[in-house]
Amino acid sequence: MYEHLTKAAKDALSKQFGVVPDVVWEYTQGPDRGDVSTCIALQIAKNVKSSPRAVAEVVEEALKGLKGVERTEIAGSGYVNVWLTPDELLKGLIQTRTACTAKVKRKKEAPIIIDYCGPNIAKPLGIHHILSHVVGQAMINLYRHGGYNVIGWSYPGDWGTQFGKLFVAYEKWGSKKPVIKYSVDELLSLYVRFHQEAEENPSLEDDARKVFAKMEAGDKTLRTFWREVVEISRKDLEKLYARLQIHVDIETGESFYEEKMNPILEEGQKKGVVTRGEGGALIVEFSAEKNLPPMMLKKSDGSTLYATRDLAMVRYRLDEYDPKALYYVVDVAQSLHFQQLEAACELFGWKMPAFEHVYFGRMRFADASMSTRKGTVIRLEDALDEGVRRAAEIIRERGEGIQTDAPEVLAEMMGIGALVYGILSQNRKMDIIFDWNKMLSFEGNSAPYLQYTHARSRSVLRKANQKNIVNFPTVDRLSASERKLIGTLLQFALILDEACVTHMPHKLAHYLYALCQDYNAFYNAEPILQAAEPSRTLRLSLTACAADVLKTGAELLTLRVPDRM
Repeated sequence: MYEHLTKAAKDALSKQFGVVPDVVWEYTQGPDRGDVSTCIALQIAKNVKSSPRAVAEVVEEALKGLKGVERTEIAGSGYVNVWLTPDELLKGLIQTRTACTAKVKRKKEAPIIIDYCGPNIAKPLGIHHILSHVVGQAMINLYRHGGYNVIGWSYPGDWGTQFGKLFVAYEKWGSKKPVIKYSVDELLSLYVRFHQEAEENPSLEDDARKVFAKMEAGDKTLRTFWREVVEISRKDLEKLYARLQIHVDIETGESFYEEKMNPILEEGQKKGVVTRGEGGALIVEFSAEKNLPPMMLKKSDGSTLYATRDLAMVRYRLDEYDPKALYYVVDVAQSLHFQQLEAACELFGWKMPAFEHVYFGRMRFADASMSTRKGTVIRLEDALDEGVRRAAEIIRERGEGIQTDAPEVLAEMMGIGALVYGILSQNRKMDIIFDWNKMLSFEGNSAPYLQYTHARSRSVLRKANQKNIVNFPTVDRLSASERKLIGTLLQFALILDEACVTHMPHKLAHYLYALCQDYNAFYNAEPILQAAEPSRTLRLSLTACAADVLKTGAELLTLRVPDRM
């Protein structure tokens, strides 16, 4: 949109100072600062041996009278602020509309693989598991919307000693019914009891390790038990994923790599990367420069580990998909593991794509320490149900103030949306304190506020008997609230790109909140349906554009928005 501004500024700077710098335009935060601004004068003044003010004067002079420029000014010590004509601003909204539509998928491009989810089988998801699920799905949605070839990959923990523990518990304390008739909650109860009993009788841990070793060796009874437990968990997860708008493209659990681990170990030993450690265990040792502890790949008893399967998984993905990037959405506690994994892949000499641990902070709890082993963790399903219950209460309390023909559907949107937005609106790198009242708030910067604003904009369009408006009329001037709303709408495409490439969904959430504020300020300041032409058409067009952006942005964050509320 601003190529002509950039060209004029670069030509002037080249002529005056002999430099051709990158001129970046930023949207301003208030009508007294113009529509866009550049600080290029501050950035290059020292290099061209001039004052910022003198450089800014060169840029401003080049922009005066340029097509689409209403006026300019130099602010502060060297900012150049530019006010654009209404036509120029409205023309830019074409890009905003385009950004609401997903780009054509680049099918021939190597895929970006985003590894997320990774639920543990035989245990209900705890509230903390929502982090990897919604952060990962938002990343996938953003990449896919941008036209990238992206694969959302789930890597459930369906293998390991926990199955030995569960079998021991099932044999000792389970009912006589077949395991396939168990619910996930009943399986969790057995798992919790195992750990309670093991505190008094540590030999149970040895029993569990022996059972899992037999399972790895192919014992038919244990393998059947394992398959049935996995099936129970998968059905339970499918229902939860549908509520959370989680759509997995490929799922391969740890067990998938069972036959793929030995070739990796053999390759590592041939290359001298995998060596014998204490008790005959197989390990990878790193150089002093890496400052990493050894990574164990096989225990002295012959059991494999998570790291062994992760290496096999990387090799499988490289061979089958030749990806351009591998992104792992896993909490910050696993940082060491992913440093070791990347370093081990380098030692193996594998040709690696972009590799990143997209970490998020830990979820902490305001009331008590939560633990799956102690059975005190807040179940994710219970948290969702609580959010829906609170939303239903608000809908009942507001009575006719809430316009909906389907209160149960609306409560589901609001309650789950509040919880998900409470996660995604925060910087993923920071720890999150789980607090019922904060997470399930319906005021201010929240999903219900976003949902309400979308419903309000759709209501205006219904009253105008128009679902959408695609043409902006020619106008001589814009009000302050119109100009502010347009400026925010113009930022949508840039925000999508920034949220995508930085893997920071909260940037999109913050943008949507600002858009809600600006649209509601515009709605309260300007008559829309009763306005004279061409203002009526302009304001309906801005309303339609805002509605589309809110819907697109919300859905990228896995939220649903109602047309009535």
